[in-house]
Amino acid sequence: MRILLMAAVVPLLIASSPGPDVVVPVAQTRAFVDDASGLPANADADDPAIWVHPRSARQSVVLGTLKEGGLAAFDLAGRTLGTYPAPLPPTPEAKPGRFNNVDVLGRVPVGGRSRDLAFVSDRGRDRIRVYEIDGRGAAAGAAVVRDVTDPGARPVFSSSEEEVDDQHTAYGLAAGFVGRTPVVVTNRRSETRVALLRVTAGPGGSVGTAVVSTLDLPSSFPLPDGTTWTPCGEPGEGPQLEGMVVDSEHGVLYAAQEDVGIWRVPLRATGFGRPALIDKVRSFGVPQSYDPETEECSVSGADPGFGGRHLTADAEGLTVGDDYLIASSQGDSRFVAYERSGRNSYVGEFVVGAGRGNDSVEHSDGAHLVTADLGPAYPEGLLVVHDGERTPVVGDLPTTGFAYVSWEDVLDELD
Repeated sequence: MRILLMAAVVPLLIASSPGPDVVVPVAQTRAFVDDASGLPANADADDPAIWVHPRSARQSVVLGTLKEGGLAAFDLAGRTLGTYPAPLPPTPEAKPGRFNNVDVLGRVPVGGRSRDLAFVSDRGRDRIRVYEIDGRGAAAGAAVVRDVTDPGARPVFSSSEEEVDDQHTAYGLAAGFVGRTPVVVTNRRSETRVALLRVTAGPGGSVGTAVVSTLDLPSSFPLPDGTTWTPCGEPGEGPQLEGMVVDSEHGVLYAAQEDVGIWRVPLRATGFGRPALIDKVRSFGVPQSYDPETEECSVSGADPGFGGRHLTADAEGLTVGDDYLIASSQGDSRFVAYERSGRNSYVGEFVVGAGRGNDSVEHSDGAHLVTADLGPAYPEGLLVVHDGERTPVVGDLPTTGFAYVSWEDVLDELD
């Protein structure tokens, strides 16, 4: 009887093993189509940022990048307030502007006054574009942001316009303060380089950025068995980073290397400290090979067991708030929470499921969290995440967008 009872119970326990906690969006933006027929054209949603209105929290604004579709502004109900196109190419042969990541800083001292600014990585042109945010625009139906980029802005990583067209350009981006100094951090597409930039005043009230220091993270890794592992990729391309966040309170940059894991890097106004890898993706150390015919990597050996337990590649969007670091585990559409200080220990995880008339979130790239009271829908704060598979599609074209999650709902699950 005892053996039979165990035989009956074990399958039940396996079947009912707990999965990740589920939270449901409060709102979502409209869907965007990465196609010339879309409005705006070739709009592929990627990364959000939240600007908190200094006097009226309910008039706060969510910004989102749309690749060649430029930059979009939304209200707290997900309604579109405006779209702002990426710049045209300087010549017909050159690459057009392609906005990848965005972050915001309030009360930035530049040009003799404090300004609320949004910084955008233009991966098409290898520039950092700067927008001034005007909360009055949201209330009056006017432009919420205006482009104040220094007209003399130079490429971040490229030495020439010809090199810009190779597209090893500014990719992920984060902004923050080191002490009282505003800084912008960006990384390079298809490379492991990270650049620290200072904010500069340009002519006529424009705003620019200038590289202060760079850091090259590893492209290959020694393993406990004495071998060395290099993440698989196309020839000539390194294991790139994208998602980043500046933890201004603790003077730290967190950076997600997509096929590797999450780095914690001490940050100073003049440069970077020694990086530490705080978590690895599950596939870390797994042998892979590149197939030039399919242009994809495939597993070519046994898993040696050196990977992490919580992240499924790609490791993507990062954001911080309260006592947490939140990371997008893009490969399995989960969000993983870590302690924000100390050892960055694992806390828990959640998924964003469908409900309240809103879509679930899959394969999320970017995320941004603010913990201010933004009204009845977001009393503890707002987490906005990119949705890589918006449902339904438009015709046979896939769509993307952004989802709004109450931080109170997330805290209820993490606690």
